[in-house]
Amino acid sequence: MKKRQIYYCSVALCAISGISHTSAQEQKYNILFIAIDDLKPELGCYGNKLIKTPNIDKLADRGTVFASNHCQQAVSGPTRASIMTGKRPDYTQVWDLKTRMRDINPDIVTLPQYLASQGYETTSIGKIYDPRCVDSFADKPSWTIPAHEITRYPEGFTPPALDYFQDPETKRLVEKYEAEAAKLKLDSVEARKYVVRRIKPSTENIDVPDAAYKDGAMVVQAKDIMSDLAKGNKPFFLGVGFARPHLPFVAPTKYWDMYDREDMSIEPFQLHAKNTYEFAYHNSWELRSYTDIPLWTSFTDKREAKIPLHKQKELIHGYYAAISFVDAQIGILLEQLDSLGLTDNTIIILWGDHGWHFGDHDLWCKQTNFEQATRSPLIISAPELKKGYTTSLTEFVDVFPTLVDLTSLPIPDYLDGKSLVPLMKQPEKEFKGFAVSQYPRDDGVMGYTIRTKRYRYTCWMKDNYTSAQPLKNDHIFARELYDYDVDPLETTNVVNETDYLAVAKELDKTMKDFLKSQIRK
Repeated sequence: MKKRQIYYCSVALCAISGISHTSAQEQKYNILFIAIDDLKPELGCYGNKLIKTPNIDKLADRGTVFASNHCQQAVSGPTRASIMTGKRPDYTQVWDLKTRMRDINPDIVTLPQYLASQGYETTSIGKIYDPRCVDSFADKPSWTIPAHEITRYPEGFTPPALDYFQDPETKRLVEKYEAEAAKLKLDSVEARKYVVRRIKPSTENIDVPDAAYKDGAMVVQAKDIMSDLAKGNKPFFLGVGFARPHLPFVAPTKYWDMYDREDMSIEPFQLHAKNTYEFAYHNSWELRSYTDIPLWTSFTDKREAKIPLHKQKELIHGYYAAISFVDAQIGILLEQLDSLGLTDNTIIILWGDHGWHFGDHDLWCKQTNFEQATRSPLIISAPELKKGYTTSLTEFVDVFPTLVDLTSLPIPDYLDGKSLVPLMKQPEKEFKGFAVSQYPRDDGVMGYTIRTKRYRYTCWMKDNYTSAQPLKNDHIFARELYDYDVDPLETTNVVNETDYLAVAKELDKTMKDFLKSQIRK
């Protein structure tokens, strides 16, 4: 640990002092780092024939699509901390949406911070880290130019109410409830709670300019930021973080009009898997917090009601509209890169921070160890590398070493992932035997899951166990095993079935070996 801390500190000091290990004459690729909140692999380049994502598909057509990529934890704060540091959640100790990464690891070095130490200009706009897990400067040590606020909206438009809504009636009601909260002398946190308990619709379909919403306004500013960076004499890392398609699903009408709601397919399996455990699931609390979502009874085959079919279709329709809205904004970014003559000298990475449940297993949103939550899109385009499509397993911890490798810089040896460049050159090759995700539950329970080509094996641990500690057999109190060759919808946990005992034993050893390898020395 002492050696790692010394290395972290030395890199951080280099970044602060402006020392570069790269000569000013060397040509280095820029990096355009596109993060998309709650985007699951519902894209044309991932095989969805209904979704309309021409700009992302165009990017994929000149890059590598990682079709079997998985996040480290299916919620924003932890998975973003992992991708930005190249370290797993048990190292960052960010397992929730309230822990600040540097409160636990003050000397940890992020990807843009490392690049800054190597002579890069680094900046961002939008959601790169989860703001609850970093400082008020969007992680100040990461940026040589402070992260930008979204401040400009079209003439005649004020910022969206509650950050989301432009519908005049919704804005009127928000103002009404804000006034009531002020009369009650509530602080800012309680005042927002007061408002959103009364008005927070899950969707919005209104005819407004793209830039009336935060993502559209952000891209207008991002164009100017990119232009300014292009005028400098340093390579740059520009992070652009989109808020949609995270709930609420808000987008201008023209994107809703791209789809017919009746074409939206609901999930065919909306029950618990057989032989499984309630703590593997949740009650879709995030969706339930929206004021237009009807109450429904979850987690029982005898339930009398569930989220109505028409509302399921509306939500999926809204999710698709929000994706197409973001796709249009990405097209603007790529056009700006072209117009500035930067495309041939820029690495472009696009990723969604985790998957999303559309009602499968009677789940909505993310926050599980199931396939729909952990599988996440990842596309990387790099100059001089051909397009490719790979089904080899990859993880977000692989992103940091990959981008460093693509810039021909030395890869730090403390990272948990490994460079994907060999896979980009030979997409048909196998890269790693499994990907690892995890998710905590209440009462000191942590679930670890490994995804192989065919199987998912999950161990649930008690007594506040994490992989930083020595593993004892009695830590494991529940297990799950799913066979995707015969059960792609995860309908049955087969861990105790006779035909799968040998598989379970082998995967149990793989899991334990992995967990033991993570123990801090």
